[in-house]
Amino acid sequence: MIPLFHDFDGETVVVFGGGSVGARKARRFAREASVVVVGPALPADDYGGAETVRAAPDPDDVPGWFDRTEPALAVAATDVEAVNEAVAAAAANRGVLVNRADRAGGRDAGSVVVPATVRDGDVAVAVSTGGQSPALARELRKRIEAEIDGAGELAAATAATRAELKSRGVAPDRRRDAVRAAVRSPRVWKDLGAGGTKPRRTVDAVVESVLGETE
Repeated sequence: MIPLFHDFDGETVVVFGGGSVGARKARRFAREASVVVVGPALPADDYGGAETVRAAPDPDDVPGWFDRTEPALAVAATDVEAVNEAVAAAAANRGVLVNRADRAGGRDAGSVVVPATVRDGDVAVAVSTGGQSPALARELRKRIEAEIDGAGELAAATAATRAELKSRGVAPDRRRDAVRAAVRSPRVWKDLGAGGTKPRRTVDAVVESVLGETE
């Protein structure tokens, strides 16, 4: 499998199964997509603001839910194998991505594995074991969290610096060298989280130092 980031803004995700797994999937996708959860029981307290529909679709009913919701992604998270198979089949027939929450390891074409994700601002790191060891993915996520602390702030600072250097007419290769020096600088990482303009000032100082060396 090849990892990709997918923009679900303005899209719909339909989750079949309202249990704890379905609720977790709903919360994950509700940060961006419109989510519809369909299940005979909805015991979870938090579906992330998703629309919930109390229904117990049998395999023959599944295509109708696809027609009603027109999803970009379908999640099969019921405890009925026949329903999950029907979700996968309907998704394949319509060219819709599918996440089989009931299956680990081998995946069918067009299937999606939802990775463990660490976020800091606009910086996101996704970890996947191909569905074989969710426990390992969660452990790796915990280890990565500390490593990227402040990365979102640094991404914003270097984006602003790149734009400024471009407006000044600095050549692309010199811009790349300067920004790379900033993201590798221990000084910059130390100042992240200090608040105010200090991190940006440190980035600018490192960048200007590099530009001065190359003139």
